[in-house]
Amino acid sequence: MAVCRSLTGVGEHLHRVFHKGAFAAVAPFCRNSTQTRSAFSASREVVPEVDVLIVGTGIVGLATAQELIQRFPKLSFGVVDKEGHIAAHQSGHNSGVIHAGIYYTPGSLKAKLCVEGLRMSYKYCDEHKIPYKKVGKLIVATSPEEVSRLDNLYERGIKNDVPDLKIVGPEEIKEIEPNCVGLKALHSPHTGIVDWGYVTTMYGKRFESLGGSIRLGFEVTNFLESSDNPNYPVTVVGNNAYVCGKEERIRAKYVITCGGLYSDKLAQKSGCNPLPKIVPFRGDYLLLKPEKTNLVRGNIYPVPDPRFPFLGVHFTPRMNGDVWLGPNAVLAFKREGYKLHHFSPLEFLDAISFKGLRKLILGNVSYAFGELYRGINISAQVKILQRFVPSLEVSDVLRGPAGVRAQALDESGKLVDDFIFDSGVGSIGSRMLHVRNAPSPAATSSLAIAKMVADKAKEHFKL
Repeated sequence: MAVCRSLTGVGEHLHRVFHKGAFAAVAPFCRNSTQTRSAFSASREVVPEVDVLIVGTGIVGLATAQELIQRFPKLSFGVVDKEGHIAAHQSGHNSGVIHAGIYYTPGSLKAKLCVEGLRMSYKYCDEHKIPYKKVGKLIVATSPEEVSRLDNLYERGIKNDVPDLKIVGPEEIKEIEPNCVGLKALHSPHTGIVDWGYVTTMYGKRFESLGGSIRLGFEVTNFLESSDNPNYPVTVVGNNAYVCGKEERIRAKYVITCGGLYSDKLAQKSGCNPLPKIVPFRGDYLLLKPEKTNLVRGNIYPVPDPRFPFLGVHFTPRMNGDVWLGPNAVLAFKREGYKLHHFSPLEFLDAISFKGLRKLILGNVSYAFGELYRGINISAQVKILQRFVPSLEVSDVLRGPAGVRAQALDESGKLVDDFIFDSGVGSIGSRMLHVRNAPSPAATSSLAIAKMVADKAKEHFKL
């Protein structure tokens, strides 16, 4: 059954965000948009055709679409998404940090893509007049044990070619962040902040300006082989998100999926293995009250603890002047569950029945309960943050927004940090490319990831 959503205010929202109707709730797949709109209105049986269809208007999907249309301008490209606006989930619900590449294993793909992505992101923002701020980042050690780990982290950063990374002592910490305390810290001056949702919008606008089309409100339900049209052998079946029970189809030569929180489910539709499985983890943030935002100037992060699967809470300024504190990391009760009461019985059962998740929880029981407790108890969360900014008080904060992370897990309960591509089985598999896992920091790395996906598509599809 189709998921029905109200159209009230959608058109106004799209006009406001995307400027002069640059995106439409239903956009055709054709270079001549006026002609195709007439075709859509004249006959409900017209099935749009496109050379390459990308599923997902998150930052990886639209970065990929932009890269492909620039490389192959003679092909026709379309992008679909089930939501009524782009960057509806992870790309629009994140801390907005431009990462420098400090944490990742030297020589790894994550490290290379992040460092490359940092440079590409700043260049793109400059070229397209997207506002950003290089507020910098401190990774602060507050105990002797953390100091040794910090030194190791510095060596990683240097091997990864992180620009201008240096170690600073207590006095320099105070010069950079007057309200912050620590024994030692790493200072990354080129770490920045940006509105990644807006960046994703700009990727989409650039894609459309080059002749691509974006169709929103199209929820993919299946991929079928087309026997009646050998030129466009893949039929993408979807529900119209705005008309209950209305099924629609798009024909394509090739399909690339960048489904984020549903990447594993999309991959299974062309016969892929269900592993790795996507498990949703919600991160709840606190907000500094407006009169307290001067407590911090830039990003303040903890030294990662290798015993635990996630990074830990931090201070992050935002482009709009807010300061976010957090997040914690708890299992979400549905894949797009941004609130504690957001619950899907089927998706929750699907998650907890996966033995990989059960092993992850059993191996981190105290950590899991601690994260849950701090999500409920603001004082407990503030107590951890006071290690870095002792002057922070519970009365200085409010409950803030939340994001949901698409965490890939294997059956052993290990977090999957590698990039994973898949295709499927049979002849349809040769025409499918699934981006099953694009791990954090995917936003920072998005333009570099897009180059890699485009290379994969060229090889796989023989473009």
